[in-house]
Amino acid sequence: MSGTAAQSAGARSETVAHLLARAREMLGASLSSARLDAEVLLTHVLGTTRSRLHGWPEDPVTPEQALRYRQLIARRAHGEPVAYLTGVREFWSITLEVSPHTLIPRPETESLVEAALGFIDENEAVIVADLGTGSGAVATAIASERPACQVIAGDTCPQALAVAARNVKRHALDNIRLRQGHWCEVLEGRRCAVIVCNPPYVASTDPHLEQGDLRFEPRRALSAGEDGLDAIRQVVACAAAHLLPGGTLVLEHGHDQGSAVRELFRQHGYGSLRGYRDLGGKDRVVSGTL
Repeated sequence: MSGTAAQSAGARSETVAHLLARAREMLGASLSSARLDAEVLLTHVLGTTRSRLHGWPEDPVTPEQALRYRQLIARRAHGEPVAYLTGVREFWSITLEVSPHTLIPRPETESLVEAALGFIDENEAVIVADLGTGSGAVATAIASERPACQVIAGDTCPQALAVAARNVKRHALDNIRLRQGHWCEVLEGRRCAVIVCNPPYVASTDPHLEQGDLRFEPRRALSAGEDGLDAIRQVVACAAAHLLPGGTLVLEHGHDQGSAVRELFRQHGYGSLRGYRDLGGKDRVVSGTL
């Protein structure tokens, strides 16, 4: 058998188990999530499920699929987030498209959605704003849970808004309106019953910005000044002029910023302040009412 024929035969003989084992070797030294990442990326390439991988580990994989998988594993080994490699992320039981132009939705932000929903009656036709929407994760979750409300979702980045628009279309949510602009500019004078925001809140000097997955996410969506509070200051100030009497601002913040954020709320006249913890028990969200 010629060398080329032998290589072709070897490629044809590759199996799920073989590819996963090699992938875990490549990822294992640097990633605690090596096994999960390897499986998620292979399900993406094969268009299957993790249970299928576990149940039929000797399934053959075509040379084209194996090559594509190795390329993705190499990129993951370099640090690229799995969500960017697959192009999707689950949030609030909703599958969302993501891209390097958008922050990857995180489980702790579900606490922001849960808190906001507590201020929106199920059948009330009110205006809700999601400032800095990114992929549209928060807006999509709220709009799906409260179909009677009208959600205005804004962002300064046109590429992020394009991703959000595809997510809105994917889930057929006709109660979301996307707008390009800086924070409250997108409201164009409208007053809202609820304004929700997950702003950037990482300090610009935080070393974590140069580590792990954060290296690949848009810095504008992560970092906000030396103390991480620049964007929060802007949102707390502008939202006060765009809330109806009795309206509520619900805002996500860093786990160690709760007291500083509550003080900003007080300075701008918000009352009935309440803090919320994420699933990890960390102080994560503040709400205040005018």
